[in-house]
Amino acid sequence: MTSQPGYILQTHRLQLRQFNVDDWEFIIRLLNSDGWLKYIGDRNVKTKEQAENYLKKGPLKNYEQNGFGLSMVETRNGKPVGMCGLIKRDYLEHPDIGFALLTEYSSMGYGFEIASALLVHARNDLSMTTILAITVPNNVKSIGLLEKMGLRFVKSFRTEPDAEELMLYST
Repeated sequence: MTSQPGYILQTHRLQLRQFNVDDWEFIIRLLNSDGWLKYIGDRNVKTKEQAENYLKKGPLKNYEQNGFGLSMVETRNGKPVGMCGLIKRDYLEHPDIGFALLTEYSSMGYGFEIASALLVHARNDLSMTTILAITVPNNVKSIGLLEKMGLRFVKSFRTEPDAEELMLYST
């Protein structure tokens, strides 16, 4: 797992780099993909302005505040396939890992490859000892990936009484 300038990390097939506002078209595509809408939810990102806002208030702000955030997953030749990163949420004690791929790139091992590499990076380069993950109970693929990566189920919880039930995993 080597890294070249501009990239957070690289694996055999993939590379992870920070988002920038020029990634707005990809963000619209990913945030409106079937998997995103089903398991993460509609973020109402349909226009260039909304996508740029999402990037500025989400990943770009997190890079500035925390030194990490959701980042672009690309093939080694630069083709965007998804996002993966660490997120610091107010309601969790430790950062959690998040990932999402475009539908056509799921079931190819990309999620496991990039998320596993990111866990190694978080431990070795960012000195994080505990990494969390959250998912909804019906996201069987995500649960399987988290368990394959070595994360273990901790508990089910809700961020608010009427909110959707989430499953918490930890390293």
